[in-house]
Amino acid sequence: MDIANLRADTPGCQTKVHFNNAGAALPPYPVLQAMQDYLAEEANCGGYETAAANATALNRFYMAAGKLLNAPAKNIAFTSSATNSFARALSCIPFKKGDVVIIANEDYSSNQLAFLSLEERFGIELVRANSLPEGGVDVDHMVSLIHARHPRLVSLTHVPTNTGLIQPVATIGKVCRELDIPYLVDACQSAGQLPLDVEEIGCDFLCATLRKFLRGPRGAGLLYVSDRMLHKPWYPLFLDMYAATWTDDDTFIPASDAKRFQDWEQPYALLAGSYAAIHYANELGLQNIADRNKYLCGILRPRLQSLPGVKLLDKGKEQASIITLSAPVSDPQWLLSSLRERNINTAVSVIAGALIDFRSKGVNWALRISPHYYNTEDEIDTLLDALESLLANP
Repeated sequence: MDIANLRADTPGCQTKVHFNNAGAALPPYPVLQAMQDYLAEEANCGGYETAAANATALNRFYMAAGKLLNAPAKNIAFTSSATNSFARALSCIPFKKGDVVIIANEDYSSNQLAFLSLEERFGIELVRANSLPEGGVDVDHMVSLIHARHPRLVSLTHVPTNTGLIQPVATIGKVCRELDIPYLVDACQSAGQLPLDVEEIGCDFLCATLRKFLRGPRGAGLLYVSDRMLHKPWYPLFLDMYAATWTDDDTFIPASDAKRFQDWEQPYALLAGSYAAIHYANELGLQNIADRNKYLCGILRPRLQSLPGVKLLDKGKEQASIITLSAPVSDPQWLLSSLRERNINTAVSVIAGALIDFRSKGVNWALRISPHYYNTEDEIDTLLDALESLLANP
């Protein structure tokens, strides 16, 4: 990677030290240009007319996303977020009272809330697999639960938002495929920082966002849907005229591809920017990105651990480009704001977003630092110097 050129391609690098890529990464110029050009054309030509004129170009999003995930374009839907994708996937499953759903303790809080809502409204049973003492889901326990409980759905977050843990999604996927159990993977934090292959993972649904490590726009996401699911008579609870065809007064036919999970109305400028972001990542190569991120985290983690009073909170055999830590600070928002005053972007995770995980670690909050490939060693020095100074005078 030519880091200097990548940074020159990223206007935010001129003014910020950005270690909040797990929140929203700095977009490169091609993403900004794609959205600005589309909006300008809409303003001059009209919304419908611009969409019609750019139909072929906009369709590149599905091909680029398919390349990112090793999937056909027809298996990709464009959505507004990973959470929206997750909800659309859930809404197509005909849950009945007593149906079992198996997840992990570390799963994303919004996903946990969605299942708790289903439990309250439809009477499903939410079952969480145990966690290993060293971190991550206990695969043996989850597999034993799958065999014993015959779940309607298994769901797993690949990289939880509150910790650098990488969950063994492919191992669980193999079991689900063998037993013909629908499998939903949340790749919100792994898309754009790790290689993803839906065939290797063995998932039926995979949701992702564009704003994080893919460096795309906010308000944009994607959903992968397997052929196995598309061949079922399943579709989202609420359809519109893009997702289905009204064939007679009281009949309709859902779209045959993943478009059944989309809406007719789309933010086309965001779609254009999303294509540019995914194309950018594909051109760089996800393995190259993963290797660079691993290098940066390899520098950061031990140096953070050496700061007085700092404790790294991440567990697991494999860790991603998210680093969480506790520090001897009574007000985490003060720490966050103090770093921002120095033009250093990080994030604070609170216990409501990671209830089970944070309780097990005995913390109420964590500072989240998430480097990405365009970060540099000099920026790491800047962050560490700032933290050392702030923690010396909390």
